[in-house]
Amino acid sequence: MRTPFEIISKPIITEKSTLGQAMGRPQYTFRVRPDANKQEIRMAVETAFNVKVRGVNTLRVKGKVKRLRARAGKRADWKKAIVTLEKGMSIDLY
Repeated sequence: MRTPFEIISKPIITEKSTLGQAMGRPQYTFRVRPDANKQEIRMAVETAFNVKVRGVNTLRVKGKVKRLRARAGKRADWKKAIVTLEKGMSIDLY
């Protein structure tokens, strides 16, 4: 059994990820382990932040190809989870 903070790597705080909160929906975006499933993410968020999760959407983000001088490299692929909380719940990330 993994701890919640082994599953949740860090919150993603960008303009696009905070747009859900500005629209009145309690949505938060997290970077999670690539092998974590929706049930594990739900349990991790509920235990770590003491909230009730309504739904979890996940997507895989492909790593970008970057160049450093003459060498080409690739950033690692990662997984993003968009977590929707029940009405009236919130997480204080800032």
